[in-house]
Amino acid sequence: MSEPALSDPPKSPFRIGNFRAFWIARLAMTLAQYSMLLIIGWQTYNIARDAGMSVGGASGQLALIGLLQFAPLFVLTPFSGLAADRFNRRNLARMMILLQLACAVTLALVTWHDAVSIPIMFGVAVALGVARAFSGPALGSLAPNLVPAALLPNAIALSSIAWQAGMIIGPAIGGRLYEEAPYLPYAVSASLFALAIISLSFIGQVPRSVINGAKKPIGQIVEGLAYVVQNKMVLGSITLDLFAVFLAGATALFPVYARDILQVGASGLSQLAMAPAIGAGLTALWFSFSPLKNNVGPKMLWAVAVFGTATVIFGLSTNLPLSLAMLFVVGCADMFSVYIRQSLIQLHTPDDKRGRVSSVSQMTISASNEFGDFFSGSLAFLIGPVAAVVLGGVGAVLTVAAWARVFPVLRTTKTFDPPDHLLEDNPDKS
Repeated sequence: MSEPALSDPPKSPFRIGNFRAFWIARLAMTLAQYSMLLIIGWQTYNIARDAGMSVGGASGQLALIGLLQFAPLFVLTPFSGLAADRFNRRNLARMMILLQLACAVTLALVTWHDAVSIPIMFGVAVALGVARAFSGPALGSLAPNLVPAALLPNAIALSSIAWQAGMIIGPAIGGRLYEEAPYLPYAVSASLFALAIISLSFIGQVPRSVINGAKKPIGQIVEGLAYVVQNKMVLGSITLDLFAVFLAGATALFPVYARDILQVGASGLSQLAMAPAIGAGLTALWFSFSPLKNNVGPKMLWAVAVFGTATVIFGLSTNLPLSLAMLFVVGCADMFSVYIRQSLIQLHTPDDKRGRVSSVSQMTISASNEFGDFFSGSLAFLIGPVAAVVLGGVGAVLTVAAWARVFPVLRTTKTFDPPDHLLEDNPDKS
């Protein structure tokens, strides 16, 4: 445990002060990120459309935003994972949140002075990619150090609630504040990033395993990558998310649907962004009170299949209520699979490798999200936004069928219980 031993083991992660501080920081940071990211996409798309670009051309600008966020993650991931295992994870996270705060302040100032341009948006996208490359592994590998192993699935669910609550409220805050004044979403995001930094500062010293210092940094990076490849549970879980969400990610095209397909404007854009987050948040809330225990592998596969099917229906819809309903299902299914995947990865990875394994997971999440945004925007440019979303949803369903055969361990895994040797490698989890 990360705090002095208690006579009665805590029954909830919220009874642990370090986890409470972590949770508040996670919520504040996510609120800021999703409030800001929604407006970045909206401003970029409208700048392009107002400049005379077609729907396809403007979609291509959204694709570039995604690519520019992904590129730093792809390049820096091996080093960010090693940094999370070698250095103080809390301090590393605070530094990267500070970089995101600087991005928010920059966008607030240029918006205030009516000087927003696509090149500025591209530059901020790169900086955000760098920040997320290092903050993701640091925070992802910090959370398991804050609670006993028995509470880790609950902690993951509660952490996901903070994330999903930020996704729910963040876009609503961003859309509403943008209607009041375009610079306000960025100003509020800067304040929330500051709150996240302060909250992380309240986390005390956290004991964790030490990696083998005999190996040189490159050898330590290779060691982490080798563990992912050799552990079929970890590899199958990570790559399932990579390909399914990469193919079926429709979020980058929300501005296209809001302005040109559903024709619901900025308020409708906020609703589209909120719908999957509400579904995901409610699912995470359910798991925090009723953790999943049985048939976790097969249920993860079914959840991803539902995710792809709902994406197909959303892509075909021209009715806002139906679109919102399908996005709600998308969020529920995504959170279902995220909860299982993250629990399996964290519990099946020794602590001295969690930073490096988390960095690989972070890169695949980014590949499925940011690079997936680039893929979706590019595909929309080539064949149209509707066909791009539908084709992606079908691809996600086919991915499930393929992974069930290539990684049979995903079909046969019944519980979250890690192998005995991992429990021995994590004495702080007793």
